[in-house]
Amino acid sequence: MSEFANIPWNLILPILVLQLILMAVALTDLIRRKQTNGPFIMWIFIILLGNLIGSIIYFIFGRRHE
Repeated sequence: MSEFANIPWNLILPILVLQLILMAVALTDLIRRKQTNGPFIMWIFIILLGNLIGSIIYFIFGRRHE
């Protein structure tokens, strides 16, 4: 239990909040789009399992610009 007391939460908490916001925005965008670059289910897994990087990868490569 003492390991959690040594974690610098003031540095980690903003990154966690950013990750959750990006993940929610990426999933919302994915659901609203009719077509993506690649299979729909693949992007869901990339966003959810890729954490912060997965959402960024989706916005760079996954969105099909119409």
